[in-house]
Amino acid sequence: MTPLALASSHSTHHPIIITLTPHIYESNSIHYSTQIKHSFSPSLHLSFTHIDTLSVCSCSCRLHRRVELELRMIYTLVVAHILGLFVVVYGDGGLVSPSQLEKFVDEIPDMPRIKGYDVVHGVPVSKKLKITMFQKHWKFHKDLPPTTVFAYGETKRTATVPGPTIEALHGVDTRVLWQNRLPSKHILPWDDTIPTAIPRNKTGVPTVVHLHGGIDEPQSDGNSHSWFTIGFQQVGPHWTKKTYHYHNLQQPGNLYYHDHAMGLTRVNLLAGLFGAYIIRDEKVEAPLGLPSGDEFDRPLVVFDRSFRTNGSIYMDPVGNNPTIHPQWQPEYFGDVIVVNGKAWPYMTVRRRRYRFRIINASNARFFKFFFSNGLNFFHVGSDSVYNEESVLVKEILVGPSEIADVVVDFSKSKSNSVVLHNGAAYPYPGGDPVNGHNGKVMKFIINGQREIDPSWVPKNLLKYPTPSLLEASKTRYVAMYEYTSSKDEPVHLYINAKSYDDPVTEKPKVGSTEIWNVINLTEDNHPLHIHLGLFKVLDQTNITNIDEFRDCMNEYNNARRCKIEKYAVGEKLSVEPYEKGWKNVYKMHPGYVTKIIVKFAYIHTNASYPFDATAEPGYVYHCHILDHEDNVMMRPLKLVK
Repeated sequence: MTPLALASSHSTHHPIIITLTPHIYESNSIHYSTQIKHSFSPSLHLSFTHIDTLSVCSCSCRLHRRVELELRMIYTLVVAHILGLFVVVYGDGGLVSPSQLEKFVDEIPDMPRIKGYDVVHGVPVSKKLKITMFQKHWKFHKDLPPTTVFAYGETKRTATVPGPTIEALHGVDTRVLWQNRLPSKHILPWDDTIPTAIPRNKTGVPTVVHLHGGIDEPQSDGNSHSWFTIGFQQVGPHWTKKTYHYHNLQQPGNLYYHDHAMGLTRVNLLAGLFGAYIIRDEKVEAPLGLPSGDEFDRPLVVFDRSFRTNGSIYMDPVGNNPTIHPQWQPEYFGDVIVVNGKAWPYMTVRRRRYRFRIINASNARFFKFFFSNGLNFFHVGSDSVYNEESVLVKEILVGPSEIADVVVDFSKSKSNSVVLHNGAAYPYPGGDPVNGHNGKVMKFIINGQREIDPSWVPKNLLKYPTPSLLEASKTRYVAMYEYTSSKDEPVHLYINAKSYDDPVTEKPKVGSTEIWNVINLTEDNHPLHIHLGLFKVLDQTNITNIDEFRDCMNEYNNARRCKIEKYAVGEKLSVEPYEKGWKNVYKMHPGYVTKIIVKFAYIHTNASYPFDATAEPGYVYHCHILDHEDNVMMRPLKLVK
């Protein structure tokens, strides 16, 4: 573990250097060895050890690493105080405090827009794109050195974090040749003790692209075992093709492309491999009258990061259970909030309506968005589907990889600026409250007088049929488990007590409708994402006597045998009005059974899929907290005829 070095400003010519080195032992304690040196008298060399036990955090050991960092700092400051020193952190290995980065000084960029179609004689036609993953430098903040990232782009010069926004047309297919030009080694630490895509000799960075929310053939879905390295020199066991085919035949809406390599999703996204994808259908969308055009219709991709003073992305290199998983941590939380690649940016707007397609691209952080002056959101879409009706709300909760499609009317603002805030605890819902840094997202500067605005927000949007419960051909129980060590530290997370490579148990029929009862036996909220399928949330019921029920499930892994109907009789949570439509991700509340109705067919037409959905390598469903997904809260989903 890297020592923490601090320097005194007491004397610029003869500084006092304090080095604090923590050593974690099996006894759940940290031994801090401290060295104090003064260059004026090299013979002065004090060294002593202090022991801090962490047994007090056994009930919430996910805070272990954060507590350790706080203890390191507190202890060193105490030593410095005894010596009468004023200390400042220095060195390339130090962490940037969010207080060191001035907020709202970088203007938000609009990511490059790439059309996923050509126009020939006025008619849109299919197009093949070539998008490459590069290693390059990116400026997240004017006061941060350039950061080494992985970025998507048509060229290295134009590659960005997040990647370019791909704009597709309904009914016009897009083909993408995804190319890997990444170096032989990753820029972030990773852990081969969890199921991971590992090339021969551990040379090369495995990647594969999933179009989140896409209704596409299995071969183009970005299966975690379909990874490939630079130049396709090495490929995973399920790799089949270089060029992915996106049919764009589904309903118009917001999608999200991102890396999906086995065991590396969390680090590849942290490095920068994600971007927005929009399917437009002018015939059905134009009559809605929502804000349109590049200026007034903007994707906002929100995520969190921590940085070292040399500009590099910081990811803790030591796991919460280092003797089991040397690096894996249950959740990643950065202390800097980034939107469209800039830390706490600002955006200049006019006094009119704007549409924002908000993607939460964080590993584990939930966002509860609200405005500092009480402005409302008109919520018009969730994930890849329009709402049936627009919903006026003061705040919206967006889990990792959820998408909130909203309209904001800045003509209603009584002030000339407004800050977009975050109020979601981390981990959600039972973790720490936000602070003055992660509780702020971005600032809007509102210019000019109220103007004539041709856009509006209708009450009625796009309505798609809801299947009847009688149409459901199968009822399934999907249980979420978290397993811990003898020290109550998370070791791994499973769905239905099975790892990813265990035999397939979910085999829906193509075109079918099913009922899934998702049982969350953990203390965390898990955003469940189902590939290919869309679903509606029917109800959420609290599990009474959950410890007793969990014990039974741990023994038998059978909800019916454990009499789920006896325990799922508690309080019912209402579904937020803006989440009553079709979704592909939903936040599964801890200690609840969430009933969803899932459809493995288009929702806007009775037409069949234009591809063989039963082909290999199939699909998956998983928790979209990336650290959970990687270890291994993900299961295969194999459609059958």
